[in-house]
Parts: sequence; C-alpha cells; structure tokens
Amino acid sequence: MLKHPTLDLLGQLGLVGMAKAFAELAANDEAASLGHPEWLALLLDHEATYRNDRRLALRLRHARLRHHAVPEDIDYRTARGLDRRLFDMILKGDWIAACENLAIIGPTGIGKSWLACAIGYKACRDNRSVLYTRLPRLIDELALAKGDGRIAARMKSLARVDLLILDDWGLEPLDGNARHHLLEILEDRYGRRSTLVTSQLPVARWYQVINDPTYADAILDRLVHNAHRLELDGESMRRPVTNAAA
Repeated sequence: MLKHPTLDLLGQLGLVGMAKAFAELAANDEAASLGHPEWLALLLDHEATYRNDRRLALRLRHARLRHHAVPEDIDYRTARGLDRRLFDMILKGDWIAACENLAIIGPTGIGKSWLACAIGYKACRDNRSVLYTRLPRLIDELALAKGDGRIAARMKSLARVDLLILDDWGLEPLDGNARHHLLEILEDRYGRRSTLVTSQLPVARWYQVINDPTYADAILDRLVHNAHRLELDGESMRRPVTNAAA
C-alpha cells in the first residue's frame, strides 16, 4: 500500500496526532461515510489529545513526584479527617492561581505525601509546573550547590516553578545555611508562586524547628501567612491489616 502524501505533509508539520488519526481513518471502511467536516474534527481532536498527553508526560517527568497518585484514586473512606468537599476545592487549584500556600499536617503514615503528589499530579494536568522534593534532601542539595557554584541557578529554578512541594517539613532542626536558603526560597516565591509543605508537626512547633527566632518570624510569615491548612488524624495507613481468621 502506497503511503498517502498527506501523511508526509502532516509529519513535516509536526502534526503527529493528526497523522496517526489519518492513517487509522484511511484504513477504516466506515470512515468513508464521514463528511469533510467530520474528518477534520476527528483529526483535530486526535491532535489535541496527543499534545495534551505529551505535555502532561513532560510536566510529570519534571515534577518527579514520589508517588503515582491521581485524584481519582483518593481514599475518602479511611477515617483520617479528609473532607471531600474541602479537598475537591484544593484540587481545583484556585489557591495556586492566587499564589497561596498549603500545609498538610498529620501523623506519620496518614497519607500526607500521597495526597501532596495527587495535588501535584492535578496541577500538572492543569498545565502548571510542579516540583516535588523532600525538604531534608533539598537542604543537602543546596549545600552541595553552594560548594560548586550552582546555587544561584538552583535557587532561580526553585523560584520559577508554579507549585513547589516540600515534603517532610520539620523532621530535624535547621542549621544556619538551611535557614538562610529556605528563607531565600520562600522570599522569592511569596506572592508569586505556591508552596505546599507536609509535616508531622503542628504549625505551633515549626517555630522551634527553625531554631532561630529572627529567621523563624521571617520564614513563617512568608509560608503560613497565606497558607490553607489540611489537618489529618488517625491510624497509620501503612499498618498491615490483621486477618481475623489467622
């Protein structure tokens, strides 16, 4: 079978989705009954879907989300204080558009990181740039970047992302360099981009984790001042379920 010249032209124009749809329709006898407007509509629909899927894949690759978490898989049945109406509002992303912050707080194993990744996935789906990182790892990376001269570029990239997810906030007290880097990140992002943090500690204890009253006032003012809070409670979801018959 000879290759249709239209396929070559679509390929040259970078219309990969339309090219695939054209080949499928050309091989489908039922497509012969379609009018030109219907053909065009199908081709355009396939191209739009192809581009959306490719864009989402690129966003997710850059986001480096820890969990493959999608909003449709969220468990609202487990008793942990997760209000569906509130979380639906969070997923909608108006707070990201308004450059506000979000804190997810609760005991270990309650699903904070998973929920944060689900929010990140939805933001990627909405064509927003996202970056996930554990705060302890980010602090270590910034210390290395400072040592080899990459710190300015790294800080610039952190400032640009639409949603920065800082997981495991407050696991250990911050040292001087960590406080300084964290303040600079939040200063660059305040009122311009959104930051999501997860923590086992209630907000009232964040002050002592920062470990310096001057820095604590400055950091928390930029992080908590415009932050929505999602506070969870309950048993760890990582605990194995005991079989009653065993």
